Amino acid sequence: MTIRDSFEGRMRAAAESLDIKLDEPKSSALLKYLEQLQRWNKTYNLTALRDPDKMLVQHVFDSLAILPQVESILYKNTVQNHLIIDVGSGAGLPGVVLAIMHPEWQLYCVDAVEKKMAFVRQMAGALRLENLKAVHGRIEKLPSFEADLVVSRAFASLLDFATLAGHHVASAGRLLAMKGQQPDEEIEALHSNTEWRAERIEPLSVPELDAQRCLIWMSREGNHEPK
Repeated sequence: MTIRDSFEGRMRAAAESLDIKLDEPKSSALLKYLEQLQRWNKTYNLTALRDPDKMLVQHVFDSLAILPQVESILYKNTVQNHLIIDVGSGAGLPGVVLAIMHPEWQLYCVDAVEKKMAFVRQMAGALRLENLKAVHGRIEKLPSFEADLVVSRAFASLLDFATLAGHHVASAGRLLAMKGQQPDEEIEALHSNTEWRAERIEPLSVPELDAQRCLIWMSREGNHEPK
């Protein structure tokens, strides 16, 4: 059995555990993305992880794990072609994974490091992801995207995330932070200094990863979802 075969089997198992439908074309695209990330990383240092096994779990599975919750929030309205911004995207995580899984969503990966966005652009072409765009720049200096969702993965504190990226969220949209342990002090600072409120905190179970993870959904004050 090759490494690719092993990874394909593990990816199917991960998708099943998350109750995600993963067909062969999407599985193949995720594996190709992972292979290219490993290859580019040797030269361009896109991520601190070097071990392919850790990349599979801590990058691909970690990004896949948020999909059910994101679908649940976005599909509460009838719009299908949602606009999602991935802030501090790095090598395109979770943006590339979301773009692969939902070609009807419009994904913009934003990062201040050009070589990382060059990789995302390369992936958009190689994987024929017309719904994926890479934007090089600082998020706070870009004109508003008016996005349905702005997501960050280990980008900044909640306060900095809301301050720097909040203006990119449409009036009824949300910020989503992927975090480790629940950051109570960050939540307090967010509430004390901005109009943004942590409306929902969800535990996140990542296949094959024994670590505490959570999702923090934020909306502007007065625009919370009913409990």
